Amino acid sequence: MKKETATLAGGCFWGMEEIIRKIPGVLKTDVGYSGGSVDNPTYTIVKLGTTNHAESIQIEFDPAKLSYLDLLGYFFRMHDPTTVNQQGNDKGTQYRSVIFFHSPEQKATAEEVIKRVEASKKWPRPIVTQVIPATKFYPAEDYHQDYLQKNPQGYTCHWLRD
Repeated sequence: MKKETATLAGGCFWGMEEIIRKIPGVLKTDVGYSGGSVDNPTYTIVKLGTTNHAESIQIEFDPAKLSYLDLLGYFFRMHDPTTVNQQGNDKGTQYRSVIFFHSPEQKATAEEVIKRVEASKKWPRPIVTQVIPATKFYPAEDYHQDYLQKNPQGYTCHWLRD
């Protein structure tokens, strides 16, 4: 089986992971930190908003069952890609919307999806999602992994919109 990796950031990683884990074709999810300037960041440092890390989810998926295009379709339905450094009540650079691409093909697909989403006018404001090269992904602490599975009443600002 061929596997592909995607790394996405769209606010608090707990809610994103809970939605993404249920998508057919997703093989594995890990929450963590991407795009910042500090090696081996911890939640305590990232939450300060000074490292430029984004709370991210790294996804391993089977491209025969789930295309990158379709995965990004879910991404743009589960968070508000028009808010700068914010999702719901969560504010700071760590909650920004980012697609970390792993290949030129992923970059081209991300840019095309953003054009389609903007053209659809589903969002009243411009898309602010960044499309940048994938950087080292640092897994978050164990208590963050599968958080909403462990804490079903936990906080999330993510849901799938039509």
